[in-house]
Amino acid sequence: MVSNINFLLVGNSRLHWAKYSQNQSKFFHTKKEQTIPENIDLDQLIWASVGKLPDFLLKGKNEIKTKDIQLSNLPDYFGVDRALASLAALKIIANPLKKNLLIADFGTILSITKLNSNGSIIGGQLIPGFLTQLKSMEQNTKNLKVPKKYDIPNNDFLINTEEAILKGVSNSLTGVINSSFNPLKDILITCGGDSQFLTKFLKTQKKDIIHAPNLVMEGMIIHHLSVKQLL
Repeated sequence: MVSNINFLLVGNSRLHWAKYSQNQSKFFHTKKEQTIPENIDLDQLIWASVGKLPDFLLKGKNEIKTKDIQLSNLPDYFGVDRALASLAALKIIANPLKKNLLIADFGTILSITKLNSNGSIIGGQLIPGFLTQLKSMEQNTKNLKVPKKYDIPNNDFLINTEEAILKGVSNSLTGVINSSFNPLKDILITCGGDSQFLTKFLKTQKKDIIHAPNLVMEGMIIHHLSVKQLL
């Protein structure tokens, strides 16, 4: 029986944590400048990274890299978060009809990854994420500012500038998924920090979408336990 294994994914904007104990997983997230959560043993911490490493020391022997993940047609330069999400989707998503898996990870970057039912990577797309787009507008224009609230309106055409910004960015993200997703051939899985409020704007039936916000962290746990032959 395995107890008290801690996992960390270093993201571009946040730190993503998982605690695994007695077949139960708990997930939480912290800002990079925050102190290390209690009861985290850095010597035993299993970790992966897609962003700048935090100030505290991480043991190189405990790092999960893309090359460590067993998926067909997976290039070493593929983001480890995308690889872990693909592994998790393949292992935990019911797929009796052997459809392709289309994973949309709404983070700093919206990464879209497609793999077939046998676990072979087909490819994907990368798009600036929700907050990345908002910040870019503020940085590259004179009058546009990042809205203080992220209440995305239902109407498509708005007079209010902040509402127009939010709707435009939302449509840019959900639109690329809508154009890539074929419910007859694909299962759509959404994950990542912004998936909670953007998933509902996808123009497809709810039954065709699986929302798994911590999919990448689940992939870390699955990978580690399979390596240790504890599944």
